[in-house]
Amino acid sequence: MVCALGAAVCFGTATVFQAVAARAAGGQGGGEAALLLRAVRQWRYAAGLALDGLGFVLQILALRSVPIYAVGAALAASLAVTAVVAARLLRVRLSGAEWTAVGVVCAGLAMLGLASGAEGDRDGPAWLPYVLLATAAGVLLLGAVGGRLSGRPRALLLGLGAGFGFGVVEVAVRLVNSLRPYALLTDPALYALLLGGGAAFLLLTSALQRGSVTTATAGMVLGETLGPAAVGVIWLGDRTRAGLGPLAVLGFAVAVAGALALARFGEAPEPTGGSSAAAREEADAEPVG
Repeated sequence: MVCALGAAVCFGTATVFQAVAARAAGGQGGGEAALLLRAVRQWRYAAGLALDGLGFVLQILALRSVPIYAVGAALAASLAVTAVVAARLLRVRLSGAEWTAVGVVCAGLAMLGLASGAEGDRDGPAWLPYVLLATAAGVLLLGAVGGRLSGRPRALLLGLGAGFGFGVVEVAVRLVNSLRPYALLTDPALYALLLGGGAAFLLLTSALQRGSVTTATAGMVLGETLGPAAVGVIWLGDRTRAGLGPLAVLGFAVAVAGALALARFGEAPEPTGGSSAAAREEADAEPVG
C-alpha cells in the first residue's frame, strides 16, 4: 500500500511539474513538436518524467503485493495530489468543497489500507490474457470512433477508453509470472500491457487536448478502477482482511468519489486569481473554432 500511495504522489506531482514546464515553453510560438522540444530542456519537465518512471515502478511493486482494487483507488487519488501541489506551486485556488474532496480521498484510502488483504494467489483462467489483449486492441478502435465525435461525448468516450487501457495494464502486470526471455516474449499478457498502456496514453492525450478535462478525467477514473477491481476479485482471488469486506467496499467507493470530485485536475489547471468556479468553467470550456 505504501508503494501504491508513493505512485500516486509521483504521478500527481509529475503532472504539475510538466504543466509548469509546458507553460514556460508555450509563449515562444511554433507547433506541438517545438513546444515539446523546449519543454524537455527544462529541469521541471525532466523531473516530471523521472517521477512518472518511479511511479510506474512503484505501481508494479504495489500490484504484485496488494489487491488491484486498492492500487486502482490509490492511483485515482493522484488527482488529490495534483490539486494540493497545484494549489502550492501554481497558486490555484481550491474551493471548500474541493478541499473536502481531498480529505474524502484520504479517508477512503485509509479505510482501504485497513481492510485490504494480500494480493490474490490465483493466476486466473487461461483465456484472460487473450481477453486483455483483445480489450487493448478494442481501446484503439474506441479511440478511432471517439475521435470522430466532438464536445463532451468525445472527451467522455476517449477518457473511458484511456481508463480501460490503464486497467488492462493493472491486470496484465498481475498475469506476467515469468521474466525469462522466452516465457516473457510468448506471454500475451506482456503484449496486452504494452498495447493497453500505449493506447491509453494516446487516447488520454487526445481527450485533454480537445475537450473537457473534467469529463475526460472522470471517464478515465471510472474506466481504470471498476473493471480491474472486479477482475481481481472474481478471477485473481483478491480478498480483504477477515470481516472487513464492507469497509473495503466503502473505502473504495469513497476514494473514487472523491477523485471524481477533483476530476478537473486531470490536467493541472492554469494559475488563477479568480474564483474556483471560474477556473472550473475555463477548464470545462470547449474549444472555439
